[in-house]
Amino acid sequence: MLAIRQLRTSSSSKRCFTRALSGQVQVDVEHHTTETWQGQGDADAKPGKFRIQTFNKISPIGLGKFDTEKYDVKMQGEEANHAHAILLRSHKLQEEEVSLTVRAIARCGAGTNNVPVARMTELGIPVFNTPGANANAVKELVLCGLLLGSRRIVDGINHMKDLGAKGLAKERVEKDKSMFGGREITGKTLGVIGLGHIGASTARDAARLGMKVVGYDPGLSIENALKLPRDIDIADSMAGVVSKSDYISINIPYIKGEGGTHGIIGKEVISNFKDDAVLLNFARGELVDSEAMKEFLDSGNGRYVTDFPDDLLWDHKNAVVLPHLGASTAEAEDAAAGMAADTINEYLSTGAIKNSVNFPTVALGDRAPGTVRMTVVNKNEPGMLAKITDAISQHNLNITQQINNSRGDVAYNVIDFDASGATDGAVFDAKLLQKEITMLDGVLSSRVLYGVSGTGYAKNVDGNYFA
Repeated sequence: MLAIRQLRTSSSSKRCFTRALSGQVQVDVEHHTTETWQGQGDADAKPGKFRIQTFNKISPIGLGKFDTEKYDVKMQGEEANHAHAILLRSHKLQEEEVSLTVRAIARCGAGTNNVPVARMTELGIPVFNTPGANANAVKELVLCGLLLGSRRIVDGINHMKDLGAKGLAKERVEKDKSMFGGREITGKTLGVIGLGHIGASTARDAARLGMKVVGYDPGLSIENALKLPRDIDIADSMAGVVSKSDYISINIPYIKGEGGTHGIIGKEVISNFKDDAVLLNFARGELVDSEAMKEFLDSGNGRYVTDFPDDLLWDHKNAVVLPHLGASTAEAEDAAAGMAADTINEYLSTGAIKNSVNFPTVALGDRAPGTVRMTVVNKNEPGMLAKITDAISQHNLNITQQINNSRGDVAYNVIDFDASGATDGAVFDAKLLQKEITMLDGVLSSRVLYGVSGTGYAKNVDGNYFA
């Protein structure tokens, strides 16, 4: 085992932790030592474990993926001061709930509109989601929506309850069935807008039910293309999809602002619908222009099936509005929580980033014995990588492997270096190097990933050093 010891300094508030590098050299990191930290600590902020704060009720099966030797998971309602990562579902996260110590945030689900992503990017915090974890649950509800939109099943159920209350159900069950006629889906055409995890899965299973499938997705990935039915017709526009379709399933993210997807299913697109088309919206309510949809439903025999509330359409005779049930299955909640836990664990342990909505995808090979790994988050500005590597070379350290990638306004670096060339010989002072790098103009935060869990994190807070 690697030896861990606490180094005492002249100030009782300053703590350093040293971990031996395979007998070659020791590395010191700081933990809650700077003036920025003073007055913010708590007696339970002990090194040795990562602290995970949870909002909402998170699946215990998913949380079980956190190794209890390395993680202290605080359940909803438990005190979780100065957490290292946050897991949530639908909780609308506020900036004041994100401690300076938070390295990452993961939502157990695909959408992240309940997280202030843009602000987290400015603070240098990656936000993760769990794409595909709830795909099967949502897909099954879409298939249910196909049937709900084909026959007036909900109207029929309500009618039978009314007859039952009057004692007329047996007398009228055969006479009244013609009120709720419909059509079969076999041989009909399903248009799928958005061929990601859910869209591709929906297209595949619809084809197995005997439907023809036409799809549209300008960003179709090779991975999802391989999941599509072989005879799918790929259109070059949404209008090209809906004009051919008896049923239309939208499976795209909701993006606010100019060039976003708010109201993307509006009057222009709807004007290409068949008169009796059925729109299935289990993606986001804001994707559909309610006024335009009402006009369509009023004018013919079209239908709208969704699991998002709509103040205008909730009681329309041609609309079926369900509770937001898309991912509300035990299996989906387990899968989403498990994926979120795996993502957080990999990021905190190795620095790897995947399934982030605001940071670039980054993965570096395993760290070689005797090397130290450091991660650096910085503004995506020219010359930053050179400044960081120059700081490392000034300490007589040899970089053994590194990766740098950027996304929008943020860049992320993972760097391994051999500390055996450290000038002091016995103990490599990671504290000094980390402070120099963190306080470079443009750097947001850094981590030393060779040490005690929960330690080795530093942040540039408005020009003040926090470690």
